[in-house]
Amino acid sequence: MPRLSRRLGAIVSVVAVLALVVGVGAVYGPLRAPAPADPDAARGGPKADEGGAEEAEEQQEGTEKRNEAFEEARREGKSGQVRLAAAPAASGWAGEFPMDTTWDDWEPAIAADPKASYIYVLATRYGAPKPCSGNCPTPWIALEVSTDNGLTWSEGKPLCACKGSGQFDPIIEVVPSNGHVYALYMNGFNVLFTKSTDHGKTWSAPVPTWGNVSWNDKPVIAMSDDGKDVYVSFNGPTGGDPWAAQSHDAGASWTQAKLVDSNRYYFAFDADVAPDGTVYFAESSLLYGGGGNKGTTPTGTIDHHAFISRDKGATWEDRTVASVQPGVACDAAGCTPDFYLGHSVLSVDGSGAIAYLYDGAATAGGLQTISAKRSADKGVTWSTAVALSKAGENSTAPAVESRGSGDVRAFYYETSGGGNDDAWNIWYRSSADGGATWSAPVKISDAPGGAAYKTPTGFMEVYGDYGEIAITQRGKAIGAWGEGLSYTGPGGVWINRQQ
Repeated sequence: MPRLSRRLGAIVSVVAVLALVVGVGAVYGPLRAPAPADPDAARGGPKADEGGAEEAEEQQEGTEKRNEAFEEARREGKSGQVRLAAAPAASGWAGEFPMDTTWDDWEPAIAADPKASYIYVLATRYGAPKPCSGNCPTPWIALEVSTDNGLTWSEGKPLCACKGSGQFDPIIEVVPSNGHVYALYMNGFNVLFTKSTDHGKTWSAPVPTWGNVSWNDKPVIAMSDDGKDVYVSFNGPTGGDPWAAQSHDAGASWTQAKLVDSNRYYFAFDADVAPDGTVYFAESSLLYGGGGNKGTTPTGTIDHHAFISRDKGATWEDRTVASVQPGVACDAAGCTPDFYLGHSVLSVDGSGAIAYLYDGAATAGGLQTISAKRSADKGVTWSTAVALSKAGENSTAPAVESRGSGDVRAFYYETSGGGNDDAWNIWYRSSADGGATWSAPVKISDAPGGAAYKTPTGFMEVYGDYGEIAITQRGKAIGAWGEGLSYTGPGGVWINRQQ
């Protein structure tokens, strides 16, 4: 995906300034009604007169590098993925398999219908032919659908064969009450909303979510149980400030407001709406130093936040859940040193309890740990952290989903062999008490081969900033994540499901 700091595929810069600590529990004012959206922005990304020209150029450069890496690997016979027929699966799991066997897929999103057998997965697809003629995007968002709880899958098709420079950062969710499917993706540096009311067969025309915000990056989405109230967060001007966009007509129209005005750079990674309508965003903020140098390691703490609205988005609270140190720097081909840093995710169960997972180190430059906290009072107070990942290994990018009363499922990336960053695996754990205690870890990246980047000890590099986990109608976990040769690639999206 493209990124204004580190995440979105391009190797890009962040303008660093001095820190401004955002206080716990700060409340921000009512959302503003936006001016009409710029129609040209939907077609091309950030407007040059708003300072987005450099970011758009670097986004294109990153896309070209990833496509070049894929073509080189294809010439050398190192591209593509296969499912090994004889590969032993983890106990209780079907065995991991690739979303696609040919193309270079990066950074998936997955969602399951809680009341039906449908599952949806999206990925950013590099290397594949454009999905339409003329000004058609590369990369583009690929969609696959399962109608039988993940047993079989449709062929990949474009989520939207829309005009534009490139599509990135897919996010997908299912409306609990009616099975409608809501999705976000970026066209250049603009976040668009689309939905399907027929289980992914057809999709609405994309709707701009950004109003007068000149560029936006890395979105998340959540909605009320009836799908009427929809909430999106992304970062944008200036310097990565967090924004909230909301719709109260099932995504037809949107308003926007900045949540924090600071010199920290915010990344949104997850969102949820509780049964009582309380809205939660999990976001991480980083302070970059070095005079705005590209790909710098953050200075000071990385703060993991929960932004909370108890009045349908009219006001927001900012609660700092944890503060950690920046951990191990990424040194893979094409990678900026902050790639592994600053991930946070949350999920709210049927009783309103929150599970919050995050990565971070105890000392600057140290190995990162995946930690879990929980809140039983709507985010006012948080429990002591519980470590999920293994001591002595480096971990990053957790994913979490919950349901019922305290039923929590999670996975995370973890190195193998004392922090060996050429041997990563995906580990799954679950909790029946809201995250107070957890099951033993299970390695669900269980195929010992099937791609140039896979070995019996693990895959060579984390491929994308995030993967996701969902819980099917049958109460089984299903996850999707990226594996690759390097940050630049190529790689692929892999899926595994509980039996």
